Amino acid sequence: MGKDRAYFLLLNLGHFLDHLFTLIFATVAALALVREWGVSYSELLAYAAPGFFAFGAFALPAGWLADKWSRDGMMVVFFVGIGLASIATSFAQTPVQIGIGLFVVGVFAAIYHPVGLAIVTMKWRNTGMRIAANGVWGNLGVASAALLTGYLIDNGGWRMAFVWPGLVSILVGVAYAWLRWDGIWEEHRASKAPTPPEPMSPDYRRVLMRVSGIVFLTTAVASINFQSTTFALPKMFEERLSGLASRIAEMTAQGDVATVIGALAFVTFAVASLAQLVVGASLDRFGPRRVFMVVAALQIVFFALSPGLTDGLALAAALGFMLGAFGQIPINDFLIGKLASGSARARIYGVRYVVAFTVLAAALPLIAFVHARWGFDTLFLILAGAAAVIFCAVAMLPRELPRQEPVAAE
Repeated sequence: MGKDRAYFLLLNLGHFLDHLFTLIFATVAALALVREWGVSYSELLAYAAPGFFAFGAFALPAGWLADKWSRDGMMVVFFVGIGLASIATSFAQTPVQIGIGLFVVGVFAAIYHPVGLAIVTMKWRNTGMRIAANGVWGNLGVASAALLTGYLIDNGGWRMAFVWPGLVSILVGVAYAWLRWDGIWEEHRASKAPTPPEPMSPDYRRVLMRVSGIVFLTTAVASINFQSTTFALPKMFEERLSGLASRIAEMTAQGDVATVIGALAFVTFAVASLAQLVVGASLDRFGPRRVFMVVAALQIVFFALSPGLTDGLALAAALGFMLGAFGQIPINDFLIGKLASGSARARIYGVRYVVAFTVLAAALPLIAFVHARWGFDTLFLILAGAAAVIFCAVAMLPRELPRQEPVAAE
């Protein structure tokens, strides 16, 4: 394998691990700690919120450090730091201790999106497909969190669900440092040379501000849908697919229902993640406006259909809204990659993910509040309304992205 392909592979592995680490606790809480610690699911969610807050709040300083020091250097910090933090979290004895561990995991998890995506969008062409392929790896991390955690709960205990990914991440970090060691210091020297900003025409600035506003609005609203589906899906499946999971366990002689539920969540996430490849190819061909409206409409339909469904129908509806939730992920990153200045790209991605992951943290109390009082049926209707907001906002995007025209120096 050439160095260029190995580089892209390690960046993709980073996206996989990033989402894996942030969702390990979702399955641990739903399938293990509720019984082992005697704490309700809604109460346990409160201890995950600080980690998702850190996931968002530290994205901007991570992007700033990457632009000022080294993007590849920050990726090494990500791999090693999040691995050590995950292993440390496995020693938690109380909800408060696990909350502290998840906060530190969130601090290191915040590095990946502003830094990794800045590297992907600057180094390679065919931006839509590169972002989509990278996004599929991230979604496979989401899917594998439920699968691997369910398996490890049944076969080694919930603590191993934090230990093994931590060890793998540290090893990947060592491989990344070996591959990019010379590039880290070359990039550091290059970052010291200031790059003057390009002048903008008034028309371009106006359209850019309009597109930016839509990007950050849809980022915030889409994050509610993404967090609510990815974090709560194991619990949704436990409540609504218990009959189907029990029958599958009997048919396959697999007595552990937790493993079956994790496997069903994995299949749902993995199949839905393929939507990103379709979206990536469509972005380069049709542009973001039409593609974004299609994935928003998909969510509206399947969220609205989901209340009251169980077993096979609930699984089919979940696949439908996850296709939309995952399909929308690369679109805003595509827009930023096309419009953002290269010298500040990691910082701009940092702002985007501060918005996204701050909303992710805020979505956890929403999930807990709605689930405790009305259950998932009401949550589905709320998410359908959020998707409708996205659809309306995206309809205001220009049909073609604005292009910067040269401005004569005065």
